[in-house]
Amino acid sequence: MRTRPILDWPNGGALAPSGDLDDVEEILANGSVAVLSGAGISTESGIPDYRGATGSLRKHTPMTYEQFVHSADNRQRYWARSHLGWRTIARARPNAGHAAVAALSAAGYVSAVITQNVDGLHRAAGNGEGVELHGSLDRVICLSCRRLSPREDLDRRLRAANPTFQDASTRINPDGDVELADELIALFNTVPCDACESGILKPDVVFFGENVPKPRVQQCYDLIDQARALLVLGSSLTVMSGLRFVRHAARAGKPIAIVNQGPTRGDELAAVRLNVPLGPTLTRLADRLGCTTAAA
Repeated sequence: MRTRPILDWPNGGALAPSGDLDDVEEILANGSVAVLSGAGISTESGIPDYRGATGSLRKHTPMTYEQFVHSADNRQRYWARSHLGWRTIARARPNAGHAAVAALSAAGYVSAVITQNVDGLHRAAGNGEGVELHGSLDRVICLSCRRLSPREDLDRRLRAANPTFQDASTRINPDGDVELADELIALFNTVPCDACESGILKPDVVFFGENVPKPRVQQCYDLIDQARALLVLGSSLTVMSGLRFVRHAARAGKPIAIVNQGPTRGDELAAVRLNVPLGPTLTRLADRLGCTTAAA
């Protein structure tokens, strides 16, 4: 991997955001860059974001952990909507942005990938060692016996329990559920854990109002400590679970670059801030650095 002089970002990049693609390339060219990605990197795969111009939080409030745990009706609503939405998530494929990040990782420019997404697309693109900060929709956990199982297994069981349940959804949401009429939700049958035969099943993702496991948070801090710089891709950094890592990098004096369509809560900490589409931009960066990207 070629190297170039490191740009001199005073105060670790705590400047008004500016710059261009050359500046992002400059940061990447010296390697050891940690990536923090959000929903914006998956929109080109057909998965909507929460807070962009058409983000689902403008129309949809995700279920909280407390609502899910303490109400059988809420769990019925969640699983009815998620059972249909999961099919869209499962069909989604990595896009050019995921492929470029994987290529930059393979070449040594990117040292770690931390994603706020639960769609598994970084993993599918080849970043198998990345950290899925909020978990993944392709796993299910029992809240009683704590057994993890593949989402495909639960999907088969739910299909068997609901053989006539029809897809009458209107919109897919980033957390893998859909908009569905109440009268259809009332007809849906949930199933318990098939290991302990009574436990409540929950997708192995961090719900709103739920904490990211402390060991996972510490792992992310460690990866940023080991990196020379931080590159944020497609995250508005609205929630603290992602913003804390940007602040951590800034306190350590590491250069921060943000590529996101729309403002972010970390903009004032960035040395470089680009408001451009991720897929084409990351492909250009990978090409400039001599990385071959897999076809998306």
